Amino acid sequence: MNAEPITCGNYVTATFARDFVAEGFDHDAVERIHSGLFDEWSHALAQSGLFTNRTVAAALHSWQDDPHSLLDALLANADEMTLKRYDLVWEALERAHVGSAERLSEYA
Repeated sequence: MNAEPITCGNYVTATFARDFVAEGFDHDAVERIHSGLFDEWSHALAQSGLFTNRTVAAALHSWQDDPHSLLDALLANADEMTLKRYDLVWEALERAHVGSAERLSEYA
């Protein structure tokens, strides 16, 4: 039998995904995640008492490397329309980010 390692995303999905989707669409949460503001999620993991400090730190590191991985974990059990709504917002934030970086480079 081959056991698959549990990833940070699995922890987040198990802990938060159900409530995240049930609370309805949250544009502000997508913006915070896209901007790399993970305090509420790392704090919630730490305060849950279910995870070691090392696991919480690994989750935070993983999100810093790939912010979208947190959103993916939160939406792991979401329906297709919910996924589409969040994807559209993420894509808009990506375009805005690239556009602002291009504008800044004009003045460099």
